[in-house]
Amino acid sequence: MGFDIERFVGTVNEGLLCCVCRDVLEDPLQAPCEHAFCSTCIHGWLVHDRICPEDRQPLNITQLRPLFRYMKNDLDRLQIRCINAQHGCSVVCELENISKHERECGFVSVCCPNMGCSTIVERRNLDVHLNICDFRCKECPRGCGMQILNHDDAEHNCIAELRTEVELLRAEMICKLEDQRREMESRLDSQRRHMVQREGLLQAEVDDLKGQVTRIMQEMRSLMEIERQRRQDLERAELEKRELVELIKGIPREGSESIKSVTCSRCKRSERITII
Repeated sequence: MGFDIERFVGTVNEGLLCCVCRDVLEDPLQAPCEHAFCSTCIHGWLVHDRICPEDRQPLNITQLRPLFRYMKNDLDRLQIRCINAQHGCSVVCELENISKHERECGFVSVCCPNMGCSTIVERRNLDVHLNICDFRCKECPRGCGMQILNHDDAEHNCIAELRTEVELLRAEMICKLEDQRREMESRLDSQRRHMVQREGLLQAEVDDLKGQVTRIMQEMRSLMEIERQRRQDLERAELEKRELVELIKGIPREGSESIKSVTCSRCKRSERITII
């Protein structure tokens, strides 16, 4: 809904009126056909009809745009009376400033902020009412420091009130401590689960490393056995080589045929050979 045209001073241009409610535009939007509407009015209209309410042309909510700047400037400069004019406010200001004024207007009706008081007064008279309100609070004159209602002064018992206050604080503290305890237990449980999971992963890694060490040791023993056999073979070959060298050295230099008995170092079997 827009602003009531009767609140404005002077004539309002027809182009600044909402095509739906016929009041002065409030939070205006414009269609591609240049017809303007209050935001709430056109959104409510398009729920049921997808056409412009003025010329019946197709209209979608995504086509709505802000009002042309020159029209918005004309709208903002319109002179409007305060909504509390009927209560005595004589303020007339530009439309763009009316919201700020009405939030602070002394003629607007407000409720007494004191708990239990249902009095409604004009804002300009609120301070006067608060000074005489039966539900206004004051500090205990006996020195307990509590805020009490003005009419409860005679019935106020400092010791009982302080005991109640202490019990409330105690209950609040216990509640906070219980919340902290639950939070700490939750954190500890989370840490415990994390540590158990981490321990399992580390144990798996240790077992894997042990398996690798075992395999490496087995491979080393196999290699050492192969090396030992290879050395034995080399030693036997070296021994045979020396025996052959000694045998060759014992052959007579003059060519004559003779027969000698040679014993093989491997099989220990004697053979007779002919030497020329």
